[in-house]
Amino acid sequence: MNKGRHMASSGHAMESCGKVPASPVDLVHLERQTMGDRQLQSEVLNLLAEQARSTSLRVGSASPEERAAMAHGLKGAARGVGAFALADCADALEREPEVEQHRKRLEQAVAEFLNFLLRWEQQP
Repeated sequence: MNKGRHMASSGHAMESCGKVPASPVDLVHLERQTMGDRQLQSEVLNLLAEQARSTSLRVGSASPEERAAMAHGLKGAARGVGAFALADCADALEREPEVEQHRKRLEQAVAEFLNFLLRWEQQP
């Protein structure tokens, strides 16, 4: 995995969060991580979807410490499957959990990822 591209300074995540990527998931990265196994891709994307939904539902009422912890977990899971825009938004919230704009952007990134997943699952 090319971690260097995604392990940039805090400014990188905050700058890239909120920008609309061509796709919420880097399908080339996902393909490499799963060795092309469509069933495995579906499993890992759906696991991330569950975590993303849970985080999105709980983050609004969470303390800054809880927000940072939830964002940290989501960031790692998202990067693992190639959902880099979602990971960048989680990273921004992890670094500055009290910034409400980061929470809103994370929730938007979660919605975009979930919409992508619905479309992706309908493809043969």
